[in-house]
This record gives sequence, C-alpha cells and structure tokens, in this order.
Amino acid sequence: MNTALRAKVPLLMAALLLLGMVRVQGAYGASPGDPSLPLVERIDRSLGKATRFIVSRQSEDGAWRSDTYGCFKGGPELTPYVLSSLFFLPQGGREAGTAYQKGVAYLMNMVKSDGTIETGPGGLMFPVHTSAMASRVVVLAGRDKAHLMGQAAWLAYLRARRLSGDLGWTPKDSEFGGWGFSLVLPKKPAPGGSRPPFVESNLSATLFGLAALRSARVPESDPIYGEILTFVKRCQNFSDPGEESDEAFDDGGFFFIPADEGQNKAGVAGLDCHGRKRFNSYGSMTADGLRALIRCGLSKDAPRVVAARKWLEWNFSASRNPGRFTAEREELRNSYYYYYLWAAAHAFQALEVKEIATKYGRVRWPEALAEEIMNRQRADGSWISRFTDAKEDDPLVAAPWAASALAICRSMMTGAQGTLFPRQ
Repeated sequence: MNTALRAKVPLLMAALLLLGMVRVQGAYGASPGDPSLPLVERIDRSLGKATRFIVSRQSEDGAWRSDTYGCFKGGPELTPYVLSSLFFLPQGGREAGTAYQKGVAYLMNMVKSDGTIETGPGGLMFPVHTSAMASRVVVLAGRDKAHLMGQAAWLAYLRARRLSGDLGWTPKDSEFGGWGFSLVLPKKPAPGGSRPPFVESNLSATLFGLAALRSARVPESDPIYGEILTFVKRCQNFSDPGEESDEAFDDGGFFFIPADEGQNKAGVAGLDCHGRKRFNSYGSMTADGLRALIRCGLSKDAPRVVAARKWLEWNFSASRNPGRFTAEREELRNSYYYYYLWAAAHAFQALEVKEIATKYGRVRWPEALAEEIMNRQRADGSWISRFTDAKEDDPLVAAPWAASALAICRSMMTGAQGTLFPRQ
C-alpha cells in the first residue's frame, strides 16, 4: 500500500463507521435480512416485524402500557405516541389497522361531551406530548364530525398549557411562547413566588405543540406562530442582523432550553465575547429546531433555516447523536439516539432533500439511516438502547421512534408515503 493511500484509510474507515455503512452484527440482535435483497424490500420486512411487535403489546382496552417504567403504565402516555408511528406502517396489514382503530377509540373515550378531557384523578404524566399527539392521531384515519370534535378537545387542552399572555407570560420572559413539561397549568409565578417543576418552555414540547397546530390546520396568519417563534429563536445559536453576535458560538445549531444548564444535554459551550453563557448545539435539538422554524412559517431559504440545515448536514451521523458534548455529558449523547433518528429523518423530509453535504462528503441520508436502523433491530422486531436517561431502554419507547424514522427513509427513497388508511 502506498503512503498516500495508507494515510487515507483511517479517514475512510471513520467516515464509513460514522455513516452507518459498516454493519456490525452483535449485541443489537438479528440481521435485517439477506443483503442481496433490494433495500426497499428489506425495509418492508423490517417494518413488518416492527409492526407485529408493536401490535402484540397493545392492551385489551386499546392502550399501550410499559412493562418497564411506571410513568408509562397509565395508557394515555404511550398510546398516542405509538399510534403516531403505527399509522405510517402499512406493512402491518389488517391487524395493524384494527389495533390503530382500537387505540383511537381509547383516546376518544377520554373526550367528554362538554369538550373537555377526562384525565383521571392523577392527571396526565405528560400533558403536552399526550394532548399534542392525541389531537393528531384521532383524525388521521377519518375527519368525521365526532373525530374532529375529539381533535378540538385535545387541542384546546394543549393550547391552554402554552406559556402565553393568558397565563401571565410576556415576550420579555425567556419562557414566553412555547410549551414545557409542567404537570399543572404553567402560570407565571408572582415575583418572589415559587414555580412548579419544569414549568419553563422547552424546544421538544414546543415542536409537538406546533405539529398539533399544523395538523388542526390553524392558519399561518394566526399570531400564535409569531409568539412561538419568539421562543424557538432563543434556542438557536444564531444572531439576527443587529443583534450581539459571536461567530465562535453562532453555529446555527439548537439546544433544548434557553437558560437551564442541567436540561441542555450537551452542556455549556462557554461564555461568548459579550459575557453570555452559551450552550452546545446537538443533533436531536437541531433537527427539532429546524422543523420548528419551518412550522412557524419561515421559508427554507430564511437565514435561520439555512444555518440550521448546514449544521445538521455537516454534522450528520447515522450511528450517534452528533454535536460537541462536554466530557461529563458524553454519556448522554446517545441516550436520545432513537429520538435523534426520528427527528433527523423528519427534518430532512421537511427540507425535501435526499442527499446532504457532510464533513465526510455527500451522503444519501435515507439509505445510510435505513441500514443503521435495520442493523440495530432485535429478533422480536423491536429496538432498545442501553441508555436509560430518555427511557429508550424500554422497547415501547425506542421501537416507535426507530420504525417511524425507517418509514420516512423508505418514503424518501420511493417518493411514496404508506399509511394504514387513506389520508383525509
């Protein structure tokens, strides 16, 4: 081997590993199938196995419940999340369709005749995520009067929990405009008063809220999008013209929350030249932030969108959640791995791009992600992670993320999006 070629080998191997093109069979379980088969056929086989696993875990009343975590044992927590994946898995056939309808019926039974939601004495463990996803899935298979009323009820429950002027928040508050994880109505506390845990807005909850608004066809002219955009901008390492900037930190990526060091998984990037504490950008949040910008009405060529896209493309990885994590946060990098796959696939789908410019060259991301996802699938059709922080060690958490991402890869490769029922 000549010297020039020998020098290139480590870089080539690193690129292949990073993009998921080197397939290693091991602790993750069964192979995705005969590699001689066409990729789309292997994807369909993989998604068929995944769907059968998901359907097999449905409770008799139509809900999905975790065997691993108490916070997911109630029914409302996992059911709309699973349904949001299952609808796009036609590989499951009639059984999947029946399971989907049973799951929707479970969520519709929580809608009371007065248009409110029956949450039970303990309330919902994840009010924003549950209501946002429920409002979408109840109308995916049919927009008749009853299901539209169900959507409206779930949406009203969601909208009441946004950190808006109705709850005392103003645009000067860093929390203003978005949604958070609070178990109670996130009212702004009085000066000197205590605030409920997790009352502040975060990027993930806000993205789910935006998805619900778009699904309900709330018009772009509604002022709510401008208020939400106010918060989303605060989660991006980017400065608009005329604002104080620092090129060392303004890389276009996103983080989880504007002013909470503990909740930003990648940690603190440092103090910028203006003395402000800045947070590291990372993959899962940059994918969420990019979609949030678009759903707030920004065009794909808007400077903030372009900056987020460049970050996500350049740092793309199929095998890990990309970004610069501080040493003490490195173990958190892949705790959100399957969420990252789902978020990145959605982001590139929203951009309508099949090939991206990474630091290792141009890559067709649908094929790269699909290979990596299938290689990690277990023999029973599920996926799990060894990390517990995001509860992706629970197969009912990891599998819907992974299956949804794989379905998007297939859609981008074929130009057709499969569903259990015709979309209305």
